Amino acid sequence: MGFRIIGLLGSPLLHGNTARLLDAALRGASDAGCEVEKIEVAHLTFRSCREIFYCREHETCAMKDDMIAIYEKFRELDSLIVATPVMTMGIPGALKSFMDRFQVFFMAKYIRKRSLVPESRRAHRRGLYLGISGMKVPNVFDGAKMTMKAFFSIIDVEYWDDLLIPDMDTIQDLATRPDLLESAYRKGYEMGRLLVEGSS
Repeated sequence: MGFRIIGLLGSPLLHGNTARLLDAALRGASDAGCEVEKIEVAHLTFRSCREIFYCREHETCAMKDDMIAIYEKFRELDSLIVATPVMTMGIPGALKSFMDRFQVFFMAKYIRKRSLVPESRRAHRRGLYLGISGMKVPNVFDGAKMTMKAFFSIIDVEYWDDLLIPDMDTIQDLATRPDLLESAYRKGYEMGRLLVEGSS
């Protein structure tokens, strides 16, 4: 069975610039020899965390929705790519709610001291953050990066690399910037290559 890389699309636009960036990175990972899967947060049905704390003692959530299957996918993934625009100096609300539901992983790792991620996978799980922002201002990605690093840590993924593209209000369409799409492809390819070659 090959290595699996999941691409998480945080944008509510399923065919916009963020999706193009993610598709390029996943194509690179696939070309490197990995199995890839794209998860579109906008297509999932789930509720935000209610702080029920069922997960304090259990390896799942009390709320039975699409997140239950997602947890299993995230336990078994080998690396993760998250693509999202900046909104209000952070990430879109649906993506933030998605990440908040990973209290299931937080409680296992930090409270019960038993990570849900198999030990054999922890050493090679890498995370790539692809971000775009309409504005071109200092520190525009800082809030999103802090959230991303926290999320990656909770799910035992190393913050490995990022590609951050500001000034999309000027660029408008990433199709006019094949160099940026190529950069995303190359990062995805390198992520996949490290997994495949690291196992040989």
